Amino acid sequence: MFALRRLSQQFGAHAARSLGPMQASACASQQQMASVTSGPAGAVYNVGQATNIKFHDGMVPRDVKEEILGQKGVVLWFTGLSGSGKSTVACTLEHALAARGKMTVLLDGDNVRHGLNKNLGFSAQDREENIRRIGEVSKLFAESGVITLASFISPYRKDRENVRIRMADGDFVECYMRIPIELCEERDPKGLYKAARAGKIKGFTGIDDPYEEPLAAELVIDAKDEAGTMQSAEAMAATIMHFLEEKGYLSAPAPSASKAATA
Repeated sequence: MFALRRLSQQFGAHAARSLGPMQASACASQQQMASVTSGPAGAVYNVGQATNIKFHDGMVPRDVKEEILGQKGVVLWFTGLSGSGKSTVACTLEHALAARGKMTVLLDGDNVRHGLNKNLGFSAQDREENIRRIGEVSKLFAESGVITLASFISPYRKDRENVRIRMADGDFVECYMRIPIELCEERDPKGLYKAARAGKIKGFTGIDDPYEEPLAAELVIDAKDEAGTMQSAEAMAATIMHFLEEKGYLSAPAPSASKAATA
């Protein structure tokens, strides 16, 4: 019994020595993150129209979650005209990632209007708020280590850039589906272009409302490959998968120097 008690005490001391620096590092990391994205950690301040807001630090830092998942959190933001294949390619990619054991979430423009954004229409102001909300949701997923696929027309450049600047470097990957409007109209899966041309839908992107192309998207997906062959959704998804591999998103982050020192 004495030997067992002694062993327990030794184990407890060892755990305290090992976990202490990790906990301190985690708290420091969370405080630094909070000061960048949400204000000073522990301080009470105002956000928009809300007052007396306080940021609460999480106990499990992001790199630990990413290590558990074996991947890095990122937002793949699919943007392009209606009918450009955003949702199809995003869905195809999600299935391919799942086959490799990767944790994903797919946020689709139509789907979120059934719940989170059901009170929004398609005016410029409502489109802006639609993208702002989804940007914040995507940010939360990415910071939890999840590969987030967001499929939205998001026609206005400033709205997409506002999502980008809210995220850490490397967390926002703009994937521009650069498909000609002629092809999108030919596809017209929901009959929206036909209705817009007939004047039954007003403010339709590409017809009587503008689409502002990205100026420096990380990924640009064209309808045809370099040989002039029409690309399938699988081929487009494979291009994005290669990008994720090359940039290291499909593996856990390397241990930090402080973490390695206490291991």
